[in-house]
Order: sequence, then structure tokens, then C-alpha cells
Amino acid sequence: MASRSMTSPPETYADRAARATPALLARRVRGLSDRAIAWLFVAPTMLLLLAINIFPLAWTIRLSFTNYRANRPNAPLASVGIQNYVSVLTDPDVWAAMQATAHFLFWTIALQTLLGFSLAYLVDRRFRGHGFWTTVILIPMMLSPAVVGNFWAFLYQPQIGLFNYVVSFFSGIPPSSFEMIGSVKLAPWSIIIVDTWMWTPYVMLICLAGLRSIPDYIYEAAEVDRASAWRQFWSITLPMALPFIMLAVLFRGIENFKMFDMVNLLTSGGPGSTTEVASITLKREAFEKWRTGYSSAFAIILFVAVFGMANIYVKALNRVKNR
Repeated sequence: MASRSMTSPPETYADRAARATPALLARRVRGLSDRAIAWLFVAPTMLLLLAINIFPLAWTIRLSFTNYRANRPNAPLASVGIQNYVSVLTDPDVWAAMQATAHFLFWTIALQTLLGFSLAYLVDRRFRGHGFWTTVILIPMMLSPAVVGNFWAFLYQPQIGLFNYVVSFFSGIPPSSFEMIGSVKLAPWSIIIVDTWMWTPYVMLICLAGLRSIPDYIYEAAEVDRASAWRQFWSITLPMALPFIMLAVLFRGIENFKMFDMVNLLTSGGPGSTTEVASITLKREAFEKWRTGYSSAFAIILFVAVFGMANIYVKALNRVKNR
């Protein structure tokens, strides 16, 4: 009995599946390879993901070539060709929204990268109590954008909010003399401040992972060569952490390009259209003006823009990683 078990072939995944399968299907299951069994288990999940992701995208592409309006589902559906795309690309309101989005993107990414890497560099020094302070720094990232939006909307109130009083304490400006959300000049910076406060910890974590991945022997060799701390930072720390910094910029760029909930809660795109980023414009076209075909074309243009820029950026990131 022992010799027979030693000479018998190893049990495959198909054999295991056959033992747990009714007799009518057991013979068919035993004839499948391990790869076929793996695909049998993975296929339902892949089909579900395709249904969730691919079908809405294909349906949006179809609607972008029509005059469809969601508030008139029974109206005759007519094809308009590329007219919706032409209208989007020639609409001054869309370009104003893209300009507001670019302003928001540039400053949030610049500030979050600078502050996030600086915090990661300090935390990596492992000073006393660094674990506690790391936890405190991560708190904003753990909050819901809806909570953050409502919280900062209260802080920005010129009469009762704390933000104006803190600015007044350090600058001497009367608290009631300015309004962050209601001012045309200050409103864009109000959402930049909130997004930076919330997501700088996220950038810090990615940069910290990059700093922790640098082997200690590299710094030891640099110290043997009598390299100064400044030289070690510019020649070792920054170049080796650069792929992680670029990865953080990629993630935050994609997320901020489609930022909606926090901006909607803080300013709703106002005052006027000062903070009306692309996602706010898309929402208004789709659910206030009910121009579904037009908004579908706008969504496809945004998707192509983000996908194209991300693809170019990833190629640059791979070059930095492989240098």
C-alpha cells in the first residue's frame, strides 16, 4: 500500500476539484488542466469587472455621438456625429474649467510633494516619539472627503471660523476683513489648502517607503568617502527616492484631475466659476442642463487626456527606475 502511494502521480487541481464535484461532472473536471481550472475560477470575477468597467465606457462612447438627454428618455435618439466633441473643444466655459483644474493640479501636487517628502525625510530620522507623530500626521488622510469638506467650510467662516483668527494672530489682519470661500482671489487657494492638508500624508507614506528602501551600506560607504550630509542627500537620497516621488505625483495627479466631492462641498465651483474644475462642469452639464450626449463627449475627452498623460508619465517613470 505504501509502495503504491509512492509511485502514484501527484494529485492535480483537477483531481481535487473532481472529488468535490457531483459524479455527473466529475469526469469532465478530471480532464481539465491546471491552467483551465485556474481560468474557471478567475473567469467570473473577470467577467464582472469587464461588465462594471467596459460596459459603462462603451455606453458613454455611444451616447457621445447622439443628442440623448437623460431627462427625456423617450425622445427620438438621433446621431450627431462628432458635433458634441467639437462643441466641447470650442466651448470657452470648458477651457475656463480646464484652466481652473490646471491651477488646482499644479499647486496641490507641488505643495504635497514638497511637504510630503520633507515630512518623510524627518520621520525617517527616527527621532524620539516619531511613531506618535507619524500617526498624528496620518489622521487627515483617514477622514472622508465629505467630512473634510464640511469641517473646513466651518473653519473658513469669517465670523466664527478659526482659520481667519489664526491668520489674524500671525499677520495682524482683522479676521472679518477677508473671506476664503467667498473671495474670487482666495477661493482657489482655499481648496488647495484643504487638499494639501488632507493628502500630504499620503505622499509622505510613499516617499517614506522610498527612503526606507535605500540600503544602509550606501550611506556607510559615502561616510567612508567623507561625503557631507548635503552631498549624501543630493547624490544618494534624492536620486534613489525619485521613482517613489514620481509615483506619488502620478497617483495624486490622477486623483486631483477628477476631484469633485471636496470642491463641491466647499465652494460648489464658486464664487462665480472661479473654482469650477472640470468635474464640476461635467456634473452641471450632465445633471443640471441634462445634456447627456454633450457631457458624455466631455467625459471621454477627459478620459483620453488623463490616460494619455498618465501613459507618457509612466514611460518616463520606467526610464528613471531603469537608469
